[in-house]
Amino acid sequence: MSRIPGIDAATAGGYIGRVLAAQAEIWGAPLNNHLLYARRPELFRAVRGMWSSLGSGELLDAALTALVNRRVASLNGCVF
Repeated sequence: MSRIPGIDAATAGGYIGRVLAAQAEIWGAPLNNHLLYARRPELFRAVRGMWSSLGSGELLDAALTALVNRRVASLNGCVF
């Protein structure tokens, strides 16, 4: 649980609402970090752009992307 509350996913519309709905479909709920990013739509778009690029497989292969994910999580204190 973050110290700064995220947005209410049910009230999100447009691009942010579609992304959060897709996350809920895949993982059962929107990702908490995206609910926080959604407080600033320009930040949300930037973060989604980064993850979309990493996920495209054009910059990094899937194994290296997974390692980057885990390293960033570790640096942020997330135990995955």
